[in-house]
Amino acid sequence: MSTVDGSTTAFGSPEFTAPETADDVRAYVRENKIQFLFAQFVDMHAKPNAKLVPATHLDDLLTDGAGFAGFAAGDIGQRPNDPDMIAMPDVRSLTPLPWRPEVARFACDVHVEGEEWPYCPRTILRHQLARAQALGYEFKIGFELEYFLVRMREDGGIELADPLDTLDLPCYDMRALTRNLDFVGDVARNLTALGWDNYATDHEDANGQFEQNFGYADALTSCDRAIFFRYMVEAMAQERGLIATFMPKPFAHLTGNGCHMHMSLWKNGANVLDAEPDDDPHGMGLSETAYQFIGGLKAHAKAYIALTAPTVTSYKRLSVGSPRSGSTWAPVFVSYGYNNRTQMLRIPAAGRIEDRTVDGSCNPYLAATAVLAAGLDGIERGLDAGSPTTEHNLHELSDAQRGELGIEMLPANLLDATRELEGCEVLRRALGTTAREDYVDYFVRIKREEYQQAHEQITQWELDRYLQLF
Repeated sequence: MSTVDGSTTAFGSPEFTAPETADDVRAYVRENKIQFLFAQFVDMHAKPNAKLVPATHLDDLLTDGAGFAGFAAGDIGQRPNDPDMIAMPDVRSLTPLPWRPEVARFACDVHVEGEEWPYCPRTILRHQLARAQALGYEFKIGFELEYFLVRMREDGGIELADPLDTLDLPCYDMRALTRNLDFVGDVARNLTALGWDNYATDHEDANGQFEQNFGYADALTSCDRAIFFRYMVEAMAQERGLIATFMPKPFAHLTGNGCHMHMSLWKNGANVLDAEPDDDPHGMGLSETAYQFIGGLKAHAKAYIALTAPTVTSYKRLSVGSPRSGSTWAPVFVSYGYNNRTQMLRIPAAGRIEDRTVDGSCNPYLAATAVLAAGLDGIERGLDAGSPTTEHNLHELSDAQRGELGIEMLPANLLDATRELEGCEVLRRALGTTAREDYVDYFVRIKREEYQQAHEQITQWELDRYLQLF
């Protein structure tokens, strides 16, 4: 296979195995003729920032990290007068670029003057995972990341990259997959080369939308992989003159991009959410611990959705109907049930919980921190999950029927979500504090500014509706 510029990809090479030590990294770099290494971290919005370091300076990078003027790097808590941030590589996160075999990437934790930087999303997740570990738990997750392939028009708008993708019901369309096989096939081969167990690629519910699945892992590894996957797909698309977007709702009339998070919780090598269906009064294969975990998710869903659906556009995805398919496949209500995609929390199999609030704009580290904190609170306080609503299509129930079932609504916009988050002490503790403020207050301030900027825009819809109405 070849890329647009004619360079070859390394699809024939053996599957990559992540290193465990600095010596493993040195050996891999030497044996695979790696020339450059990205020292990469993310800001609040999960934008990947990096420096490209020559492999000849690998030891310097491992010892001293890579320096950044943090205020210029995005929303990561730095002011112009703050000392430089230092991105310190996690050697276990080394990831080669399969389509650029001379380059590899480290996921980094941010430090300032020798101390962990409390605004670093990856550091925030590590701290929450350490808390879970102190309780004897290991949190494992898998992500389902959906994206659109589009191209930019001369007028600044966007259109689907595939002009033949026009079916009213395009989900799983074999012909559209075939037309786009060069691209999605390259992505799939790259996932396989990375050893991530790519097990499926499908055309999703919207025209021009795809999902490419890979296996689950411990939460930190999965979040590192989610960041790299988005970067890889976007970079590969740009090399072809296209845009791959994980934006939650790039087209008003089409289904949006989810990033569904599948969760399990482990202790001593066993999944403590799992149970024999006969031992589960609801027959879903969930343990008592699992129901308590779900109780925590439900109790804090209105607050943590600010982190799992963190943009203004996120809430345009969270609606009942879609003009094209009839369903947005996105949650609107705080609920759970077995294998029912109108639920916020779907139980697709025994011992596993799928959170469907999570969308393509999330910062995976912050989203994982939030749901883990919520679930652990449910376990620690023995919260009741209530009854599942498996048999109901929640999108068709009346308000009165939902009221009888005790089903509450999720926030309808980012502003309301930040208000819920601001008042949630469980998430406030989980996200940590800094020398200046709690991280929650920083996050809420940035997101309210984002909401206000959007609110101040005058849209074409407003002009069409109001310009001559009065």
